[in-house]
Amino acid sequence: MKISQIKIKRAFDFVISILLLIVFFPVFFIVAIGIKVDGGPVFFLQDRIGEKGTTFRIIKFRTMVENAENLGEGLIVRNESDIRITAIGKVLRKTSLDELPQLINIIMGDMSIVGPRPPVTYHPYKGYENYPDWAKKRFEVKPGITGLAQVKVRNSATWSTRMKIDKQYVEKFSIWLDLKILILTIRAMFYKETYTGE
Repeated sequence: MKISQIKIKRAFDFVISILLLIVFFPVFFIVAIGIKVDGGPVFFLQDRIGEKGTTFRIIKFRTMVENAENLGEGLIVRNESDIRITAIGKVLRKTSLDELPQLINIIMGDMSIVGPRPPVTYHPYKGYENYPDWAKKRFEVKPGITGLAQVKVRNSATWSTRMKIDKQYVEKFSIWLDLKILILTIRAMFYKETYTGE
């Protein structure tokens, strides 16, 4: 992986995240008020495993009732009819607006716009050290808001399958691949498509 491309990627992430936060600030404000009116905290904070196995706290808009991961099916959300999802949460999840606060994670240097999604610290393996060596490849880059696995299979595949796609992303990483994933992500938001190519 070329250092020059990593530096370009980081600069792109930082600048775009700042601009998006400015552009979406009114939306950010309205969503925060809506969640607060619905009751409970505005943000959902959770420890995730990031680059090189380090732990960081991801920031998202709360879309489910408090303590949801310890209720019902835990981390599994089979569909939007899950009773743990709040009324405004359904809208946020459908439009992906719940991901907006992760721009703060990007500015802080914990995440990137494109990269493997960061898993919780206890699933699918308990802690970074318990991942098989081949799967640790996905942690060689910063985790992202979107990634190759998201545009290929979204959440329909097993963790093992997604990690293999993440490994493929790391091995084939380039700025052009990131741009392609971004375009496919935006298209999928409107057309609900998935990417089936390499």
